[in-house]
Amino acid sequence: MQKLILFFLFVFIMVSMNSQELNCKATVISNQLSGSNKQLFKTLEKSINEYMNNTKWTDKQYKAQEKVQCVITLSITEQTGNDQFKGNLQVQVVRPVYNSTYLTPILNYNDNDITFTYEEFQPLLFNETSFESNLVSLLSFYAYIVLGVDADSFSKNGGSIYLRKAEKVMLMAQQGGSRGWSSIDGNFTRFKLVDNMLDATFREYRSTMYAYHLKGLDVMVKDKAKAKQNIANAIIELKKIYQKRPSAYLLRVFLDTKADEITSIFTDGPKINKTNLVEMLMRVYPARNNSWSKIN
Repeated sequence: MQKLILFFLFVFIMVSMNSQELNCKATVISNQLSGSNKQLFKTLEKSINEYMNNTKWTDKQYKAQEKVQCVITLSITEQTGNDQFKGNLQVQVVRPVYNSTYLTPILNYNDNDITFTYEEFQPLLFNETSFESNLVSLLSFYAYIVLGVDADSFSKNGGSIYLRKAEKVMLMAQQGGSRGWSSIDGNFTRFKLVDNMLDATFREYRSTMYAYHLKGLDVMVKDKAKAKQNIANAIIELKKIYQKRPSAYLLRVFLDTKADEITSIFTDGPKINKTNLVEMLMRVYPARNNSWSKIN
């Protein structure tokens, strides 16, 4: 009996040690393709879900409630060959707010330049030290980005180790020759995303992510006025990026993710002085001035 108990204890420990980090829901949309093999895309969707959720991305142990929640939507817009596809990928990440049931968005990112090859039942194999395929690189890159932005929201620069891994995937993926991985591929690319996140020039993006969430949203239940002031101060810090690089990519990434939430936070609850916040938002991201004008 004692040996049996020890056996089950060993199995439990091993399962816990190998608990994966992501709770990812992947969806593949192929409505724009006519006459294609729809079963192939169902198989691809299943493979992506298994790859994201069953791969061990870190050496840390995650409890079920600690898994990072994300949604990946792969929209296939064109089939350029028997097993060659083009499309776009949306990555959405949320994290729980302390002492509440609210899930706050920490990344809402659209990658509009996706190309990959895939044959039905083709295994997706993770290899940290070599290039396997562009599809595997895309999924691995965003897995590490997801882990990085989540960790940054809990501790200052806490996601560095994961962003470095995303950078490594990006560099190896350049071997495949697909667009989006190189510095010459444009201003809104995977290269720019991870390069800017790791660049000290844009350090305020990551410090804002930390202060906005841990010192802002996470204390909202305890002291709403203080939380709102901390959030406002964190957002205003992004002005330093604007002063250095007015067209900085990360300003767009942050505000595309947070615009609706920011508007909601500052149009409700206890009043604080929001003049500097609104002026900053209108200058930095005028595309959402209709939203910022609602903040009163």
